Amino acid sequence: MFPAACSRLARVAASLRPQRGLSLFSQTGSSNWSKVVSDAEKIVGYPTSFMSLRCLLSDELSNVAMHIRKLVGTQHPLLSTARGFVYDSKNNLQMRGLVVLLLSKAAGPSHAASSVLAQDMVSGIYPSQRNLAEITELIHTAFLVHRGIVNLKEWTDSDGPLKDMEFGNKMAVLSGDFLLANACTGLAELNDTKVVELISSAIGDLVQGIYYENPSSAEPQDGLADGVDVASWEEQSFMSHGALLAKSCQAAMQLAKHDGDAQRLGYLYGKHLSLGHKLNSDLQPFMKGGMGEPVQFSLSSAPVVFHRQIVGEERWHQQLQQAKTLRNQLDYSKLLAAVKLEKGVSTAADLCCYHSNKALEAIQAFPSSEARSALENIAFAITKF
Repeated sequence: MFPAACSRLARVAASLRPQRGLSLFSQTGSSNWSKVVSDAEKIVGYPTSFMSLRCLLSDELSNVAMHIRKLVGTQHPLLSTARGFVYDSKNNLQMRGLVVLLLSKAAGPSHAASSVLAQDMVSGIYPSQRNLAEITELIHTAFLVHRGIVNLKEWTDSDGPLKDMEFGNKMAVLSGDFLLANACTGLAELNDTKVVELISSAIGDLVQGIYYENPSSAEPQDGLADGVDVASWEEQSFMSHGALLAKSCQAAMQLAKHDGDAQRLGYLYGKHLSLGHKLNSDLQPFMKGGMGEPVQFSLSSAPVVFHRQIVGEERWHQQLQQAKTLRNQLDYSKLLAAVKLEKGVSTAADLCCYHSNKALEAIQAFPSSEARSALENIAFAITKF
């Protein structure tokens, strides 16, 4: 689809000054991630790994944590979400807030900002931009918690006692609502109407995107919901995975009184980085498959969506039937092999390179700096499969 994207990206990346080897999306272990976060924090002058800690350690959530212990021994997803706050194997914690801070520093103060505001800057970042980064992380965390709600219609005895699963659902709703309420309070305190509108619309996009994902109805029985093609996949992925970062980056420019062009560039960087990251995540099972380990992937992931459009509906449903076992369960290894035979995987990889390249282009107008180099390295990192 975009045959020159990766080669073009490689040429751009080769011209960049390497800064600290930043790679936010590497899968090489917690020690490497700790170094990445530590190096990035030195650039923005702020411990972003503790962005949400002030809220997470509040008395209200401490009481919630005490109750969550009742779920130990069950399969309720709220437990794994809670563990993710301590250790995230996918290296996604604080990514959004960190990017907001790096972009804020890379853009610097605007000509329209008063000298009084400039005096409040710490490491080249306004306090309001730091607050925005925290708010962005709180919103993301709230939706992670809300995603940990179990569909009780699919509950089985192996998941745990029904009463515990119901209790876990209540905790997920209350905890997520608490985090979201704190984020909205902080948003109002920024005292900027446009920023409030931007982040409010991002929350609306998140809700709509997650609703349309509806993964429970998109799995083995009938593949994907009818009408899902590449364009609708990208639209839905932006709402559920990209809108928050894109609009937060735009809001960071607004808080520094940057003009519409700078705000548009911030938005574009966040948008393309998010979509590239989503594609990278969707591609991981297809890059690692065939190594003797059990493989499973979502039937709404980008390579599958692209494959389905390439082969057509009739052939796709034939492949689904051929991949089913005698127990009418889906053999993901067979389906993975079928997807790999066509161009769904390569198309997704090309599109990932395209979005990475567009993210790089968006920040070239900002002055050359350590922060911009870090953003460039992040954009390049999402092409590492």
